[in-house]
This record gives sequence, C-alpha cells and structure tokens, in this order.
Amino acid sequence: MSELKAKLLEDIKTAMKAGYKVRLATLRLMSSDIKQIEIDTRAVLDDAAVLGIFEKMLKRRKDSIEQFSAANRFDLAEIEKAEVVVIQHYLPAPLSDAELDIAISVSISEAGATNAKDMGKVMTLLKAKVAGRADMTALSGKVKAKLG
Repeated sequence: MSELKAKLLEDIKTAMKAGYKVRLATLRLMSSDIKQIEIDTRAVLDDAAVLGIFEKMLKRRKDSIEQFSAANRFDLAEIEKAEVVVIQHYLPAPLSDAELDIAISVSISEAGATNAKDMGKVMTLLKAKVAGRADMTALSGKVKAKLG
C-alpha cells in the first residue's frame, strides 16, 4: 500500500474518533475515488497516481467554488472550500514563482524550444518536474509568454 493511501486510512480513523464530520466526509470521498480508479484499472495505485487523483479533486472543487459563488450559493461554496483545505493537506507544498521560473527556463533549454510550436515538449518536461506542486494551467500561460 502506498504511503499516501496508508496515511489517508489512518486519518479517516482519527477523524471518525474525533467526530470531525466534514473532514471525515472529504477523506472518505478521497478514499472512494482512489478505490474506484483501482477497480476500473485493475491496478494498485502508487503515490504519484494518488497525487494525480487529489489534484483532479482539488481542481473540481475550485471550479465548483467559482460556479457556486457566481450563482450566489455561498453556502455550497463554503462546503467546497472546507474540502479544498482537507485535500491540500495531502498535496506537496507548491513551488514559489522563482522556483517555477527556474523550472520553466531549464525545461525550455532541455527541450531546445525556440517558439510557441515547441510548447508541448516543454510542458511534458515541466509536468514531470512540478507534478502536484503547481497549477498546470497557469504554468502553461507562463511558458507561452516566455516562448512567444
């Protein structure tokens, strides 16, 4: 069992004993998503795959917060914000802007990129380096600006 899955199961037990309802519900959703993908793929997921699942969950929650806020459903947005806090606890610390700029520059030079047509090569290298530690959508904008 991967380290993240073991930590998640332990935290579920702790939340159950302590009576943290929102945290427990979010942890159960996270565990459920992992199990569903393991069943679908018939494979045991490693920490990198589990991190990918958590990133997708986080992105969905952030999108929901925007949509609920736009629809003046602040009650639902608050629930999503609470879930974001729980999910972020399992993700690695995000990279600073300076670290991201360095990673972008290194990836551009490694790929030999000279224009926007080479953006795919750069993004492939970057994704491997900053997985789980940066918003890839924002990162692609920075790469596009440097190449363009």
